[in-house]
Formats: sequence, C-alpha cells, structure tokens
Amino acid sequence: MANRTRTNRNEVYLSDDEQYILNEKFKLSDMKSKAAFLRKLILYGYVYEVDYSYLRNYNTELGRISSSLNQIAKRINSTDHIYQDDMQEVKELMNQVWHTQKSMLSKQPLIKR
Repeated sequence: MANRTRTNRNEVYLSDDEQYILNEKFKLSDMKSKAAFLRKLILYGYVYEVDYSYLRNYNTELGRISSSLNQIAKRINSTDHIYQDDMQEVKELMNQVWHTQKSMLSKQPLIKR
C-alpha cells in the first residue's frame, strides 16, 4: 500500500449512543464504506440519498406522449391533411409534457452551496 493517497489516520472515540447514531445514519446512506461516508460527511457537512424513482414514471409518460405524437405525425404525412382533432390532441399532449416536466422539477432537491 505504498501508493496511498490518504496518508493521515484519525481515531475517534464515541459513546454507545453516538456509535448507534453513526451506524444508523450510515445504513440510511446506502454507501458501501463507512470511511467514505465519514469523508463525505466531513467534506460536505451532510450525506443524503435522493430517490429518483419518479424519473422512471416521467420517462414512461414521455414515451407514451411521444408515441402518440408519432402516430399523429404519421397520419398527417400519409394523408397530407391536418385535422382539427389532431391539432387539439397535439396541444393536449404538449400540456401533459409541460405538466409532467413541472411535476418532475418540483421534486428535485434544492441544494445551496
């Protein structure tokens, strides 16, 4: 281990309660290494896990919308006519896109550094 980048060792003594809290916070972090967890805590002052599962729903919704738009575009290209119903559906789909976009952005964590 001659090529270590971290050469300084630190030891900390914790009470049973402090050790329990540290272990619980480490478990919640889903990090693999307690050393990496402590380094991140020291450097940034906080460690948190962000749940991005809503992005899957967002991507699914966008896929459905784009499929509908492609069907409308195919119909327009094959008939060379744009129908009022098609235009209304495109407007509704675009409103869904914007609504989904705003919903997704409202769930983003705001981090001030």
